[in-house]
Amino acid sequence: MDDELMRIREKKLEELKRGLGERPAGEPPAGQVTVLDERQFPVAVRDNPFLVVDMWAPWCGPCRMVAPVIQELSAEFAGKIAFAKVNTDENQKIARSYGITAIPTILLFARGKLLEKVIGAYPKDMLRDRILRTFGLAG
Repeated sequence: MDDELMRIREKKLEELKRGLGERPAGEPPAGQVTVLDERQFPVAVRDNPFLVVDMWAPWCGPCRMVAPVIQELSAEFAGKIAFAKVNTDENQKIARSYGITAIPTILLFARGKLLEKVIGAYPKDMLRDRILRTFGLAG
């Protein structure tokens, strides 16, 4: 019985963490934003036909404004477009390799290729339109 309670407790704790925006490595539930590091980033780019990556840092005010927009778009495009975020302070190699000099920068990948960089904090409708246009998808 104690083992059963521990499993339930661990499951509930993991659900609570997910509810607070923490994402474990691996596949997120549909409509969630995956947190990537230098090891996971190339796999995500390779494995997702359409991937939107939010390059951000915790100290960046405009990045905090973009985060809920990315979350909302992730839910809207669940199952069609994958969304992720990369902390540029913790993953400087990725930031350097894509020439990130200002944040927030949104990277748009299709079939493993970088198609577009969106620099700055855009309203949800403008960012949605840019994503749809870049990926050639109908709205």
